[in-house]
Amino acid sequence: MPTTARVPLTPTTLSLLPVLLLLGPAPAAAAADPHWTFAPSGDGRPACYAEGPPGAVLRDTVTLTNPATRPVTVRLRAAGAVRVTLAETGVRVPARTRAEVPFTVTVPADTAPGARRATITARDGAGGTRSVPVRLRVTGPALAALTVERVRVRADRITYELVNRGTTTLVPRLAVRADGVLGPLLDRPPRTLAVELPPGRRLKLSEPWTGRPALDAVDVRLTVTAAGGARDTGRVSARFVPWREGAGAAGALAVIGAGVVVRRHRCRTADRAEAVPADGRGELRGAVR
Repeated sequence: MPTTARVPLTPTTLSLLPVLLLLGPAPAAAAADPHWTFAPSGDGRPACYAEGPPGAVLRDTVTLTNPATRPVTVRLRAAGAVRVTLAETGVRVPARTRAEVPFTVTVPADTAPGARRATITARDGAGGTRSVPVRLRVTGPALAALTVERVRVRADRITYELVNRGTTTLVPRLAVRADGVLGPLLDRPPRTLAVELPPGRRLKLSEPWTGRPALDAVDVRLTVTAAGGARDTGRVSARFVPWREGAGAAGALAVIGAGVVVRRHRCRTADRAEAVPADGRGELRGAVR
């Protein structure tokens, strides 16, 4: 059982007893009145609800109520997937008074249709908090569209970029095909990529290509699809030539070509010498003609 501490009765404590009785028990700690409330304006709404298309600016109001006998000062802040702008971030509510704080919800023009959430939090000077949920529904048609751009072959990788041109978040699937002079070099069936592509976002990706040819002319094709009918294909052509072997072959061809030119020149000179008689008359007759 809990025990109670006993204060010994001495002349000093007996003299202070009337004062202690008048003062009563000491308060535990100085704190703001816990009875203030924070809620959406209106009758009994559990949250602030908003609905509109991309680009809309929606308005609502929250209410701070202070039924206590002394004022309370409250700080407000908003956080979440919705852009909430408060008319005031610091509010002093007098005793037995309520204060209404307007706010706006801005829907960006590139926002996809669907639900979004945020929270407005109120905090007093003693650390007491209250919160109000904000629920937004973005209206508009759902459109799935994407493009495959900037396809490149770099070393042992194929790099590319995906751009979400629609209004819904996409989980893309990729198929890879590469054809050389003598036939297919890569033929990878569609597989789901471990990425999510929100509307309006651009994502840089790469595909490994180990064992690519050392000498070939290749056409690479990337086909990307996603739910909702999104589909696009990106293409690029690449020429693979070994630098050292290619330089040697080019040098050999140059030497052979130079030899052919010299030989032809010598043959033509010899033919001309045989056609001219020793006395030089034939050359003179040819000149007269």
